[in-house]
Amino acid sequence: MVGKPIGRRHLLISTASFASLIAVRASADTYSGFLPWQANRNNLPPQVKPGAWIYFTPEEAAAVEALVDRLIPADELSPGGKDAGIAVYIDAQLAGDFGKDAGLYMQPPFADGLPGQGPQSPLTPAERYRKSLAALDQYCHSAYLNKAFADIPASEQDKLISRMEAGTLQFQGGVNSKAFFLLLWQNTKEGFFADPIYGGNRDMVGWKMIGFPGARYDYRNWIDKHDQPYPYPPVGLADHPNWTRPA
Repeated sequence: MVGKPIGRRHLLISTASFASLIAVRASADTYSGFLPWQANRNNLPPQVKPGAWIYFTPEEAAAVEALVDRLIPADELSPGGKDAGIAVYIDAQLAGDFGKDAGLYMQPPFADGLPGQGPQSPLTPAERYRKSLAALDQYCHSAYLNKAFADIPASEQDKLISRMEAGTLQFQGGVNSKAFFLLLWQNTKEGFFADPIYGGNRDMVGWKMIGFPGARYDYRNWIDKHDQPYPYPPVGLADHPNWTRPA
């Protein structure tokens, strides 16, 4: 996958509709706490903005920014993963319920399951990132004259990412490089296409790339207009004039 930006971008586009649907559905929380229902009252998630890292250390953040910038390199279609805010999105997710695997059964025994069974590991996503990023930088310091992953040439970064994807990059301490790659790649796609309120998809670059209208209330007039570009810019949850946070 790495080193083939056209194929990777096509894969991103092919998964965009599903990822965007998940992002919108996850954002449209249920109304609660009052009866009867009132217009313009909702439970919007808190807006994630660039700033101090919430979960990542500065060194971890630099590695993740470098990783997502190679998974989604800048081209004529969009900025790269770093400028799209993907690391900001991942950082916020790892600091929240996703990073803790909140709500999931996390008791032993643990055994490698089939692909359709999902993760079978005692590590939460936050723990997997922390251990894997430390193992990646340890490997790079050993193999590249004491350089961190973020500091080695892009061509070498691509080689290491390809080896992680294939599961052939051996980290110390039994850290599974392929499991880390799969989690990182999934989160990278999410960060590129999720609503910008979650910190990624900065300036709606992912939505603009595929022509997704975002959180507009109604675009039924355009559903049957196939192969025609949608003429209006996308709208995010935080910018929609009819979506206001309860006082």
